Amino acid sequence: LQEARTAYRRILSESARKLNTQGSQLGNCIEKARPYYEARRLAKEAQQETQKAALRYERAVSMHNAAREMVFVAEQGVMADKNRLDPTWQEMLNHATCKVNEAEEERLRSEREHQRVTQLCQQAEAKVQALQKSLKRVIVKSKPYFELKAQFNQILEEHKAKVTALERLVSQAKTRYSVALRNLEQISEQIHARRLQRLIVGVTGGTHLGAECPPADTLSVLSLQTIASDLQKFDSVEHLLGLSDATSLNSDELEEREQRRGGQGHFKHHRSISL
Repeated sequence: LQEARTAYRRILSESARKLNTQGSQLGNCIEKARPYYEARRLAKEAQQETQKAALRYERAVSMHNAAREMVFVAEQGVMADKNRLDPTWQEMLNHATCKVNEAEEERLRSEREHQRVTQLCQQAEAKVQALQKSLKRVIVKSKPYFELKAQFNQILEEHKAKVTALERLVSQAKTRYSVALRNLEQISEQIHARRLQRLIVGVTGGTHLGAECPPADTLSVLSLQTIASDLQKFDSVEHLLGLSDATSLNSDELEEREQRRGGQGHFKHHRSISL
């Protein structure tokens, strides 16, 4: 699009420069002949409007004829003996009559418009003929300038159409790009929502199943909690002073040592207050 715009501006600048040079060579005959070319332009536009009005008039006439045929069919149905009391035919006749009236109004309106633009076109053509006779000499002399101008106008119109088409494509691409961004944003939000849902389900599921089979991380946490609780309590270990290796003693050795002590009371367990 930027390249097309740049090319359009370059051609426009070159056209203006070349036309200026051509105009300097031909002199004031260009300005004298300009009313003739302006009248030709207006006559061409009037002719195009006349063609459009003629098409509208033909379409209105066709619609009017079709509506009249519909009225005829509805009237035949209403007047038939077996359908005399049928409300469907009566409703169709009313609808067809309204269509005929509307088509008649459109036909008259388009006919008047066609007559108006046709008269304008005839006036424009008459003006062109009159100017052509009165300005024949300057028209011939300025012909190279206006022929060059027509060529440049055609080239500029083609580039302008290309720029317009590219602008439309850019607008469509921007729309698709915006839609794609919104879709990506929705996809991202859905992914984050699913991740959060899986995380919540995992946490709640681990809590319910913890009593049966706690995971490794849960066991670690429970162990640390137990150790932290034990560190806040102090137990007496006097009953372990006579034990060289508590873990290596079996039940017989414990019984023998107890007998040697003479059965002097039971072990006493002392617990201090919490730190």
